Amino acid sequence: MDPLERIKEQVESNPIIIYMKGTPQFPQCGFSSRAAAALQDCGEKFAYVNVLADPEIFESLPQFADWPTFPQVYIDGELIGGCDITLEMHANGDLKKMVQEAAKKWPSEKSPET
Repeated sequence: MDPLERIKEQVESNPIIIYMKGTPQFPQCGFSSRAAAALQDCGEKFAYVNVLADPEIFESLPQFADWPTFPQVYIDGELIGGCDITLEMHANGDLKKMVQEAAKKWPSEKSPET
């Protein structure tokens, strides 16, 4: 499958997903670490893709939403932003509201980790 099609499928089938360097348990950069921590602090499950483990996603993701950097956080199929925007939304409470609302859409049989 084309990498852009894979990204589209991941974004559309996961109410909350972060494309990051590393994993939430073992982040490989400070920006990814802080963005994942903000999502974790919201108390809901979320999917993640380690872009370092998938060179096609790493190369193609910046084209998908015209966002050049990692991490990238998507909620309900929409790009929320990277680390700075995610942290700003976390600080003012908007992130938690969005995450809690989106988390209601998880299919019960689907694991959030991709």
